[in-house]
Amino acid sequence: MQLVFATNNLNKLKEVQSLIPDHFKLLSLKDIGCFEDVPETQLTIEGNAIQKAEYIKEQYGFDCFADDTGLEVESLNKEPGVFSARYAGEQRDANDNMNKLLQNLEGKPNRSAQFKTVIALHLNNKLETFTGICKGEITETKQGNEGFGYDPIFKAKGYTKTFAEISLEEKNKIGHRGKAVKQLVLFLNELR
Repeated sequence: MQLVFATNNLNKLKEVQSLIPDHFKLLSLKDIGCFEDVPETQLTIEGNAIQKAEYIKEQYGFDCFADDTGLEVESLNKEPGVFSARYAGEQRDANDNMNKLLQNLEGKPNRSAQFKTVIALHLNNKLETFTGICKGEITETKQGNEGFGYDPIFKAKGYTKTFAEISLEEKNKIGHRGKAVKQLVLFLNELR
């Protein structure tokens, strides 16, 4: 089975490819000749994932899936949420985003947060969604060099290291995206 993963984020692509069994051929947007920015104008994580999957199906005709992920911080009313990638501005800079978040959390004792990923699958003219959540907390400082996005300041519940200090394999076992992709794979395997 061939599926398009509707992302231009090479880090996400690498993470998801490591979770998808070999009998699924995963194509990137580049592979199908899609070089434009896929719209993400919805106000929810679910809405953005669905919008991206529908766009690729309508514009390119491929069965596909898309994800959207947000970091939701309890004491900041679930910010940055759907705006996680551009929290500090349209430049979408991970360091700027982390710095803004750390600054907004100064003096707040509650550092509880969760990563939420929603995957929208557009297959055989039907739409399915899968949600993965990883609860944890925001650290006081950036730690580690692995991962991407907010990984250097997010520590999963029960862990002493941030996502940027653990291996991709470990992150996929406990992380939000890994949980959502596992649900997607189970669903696809049932169709075989």
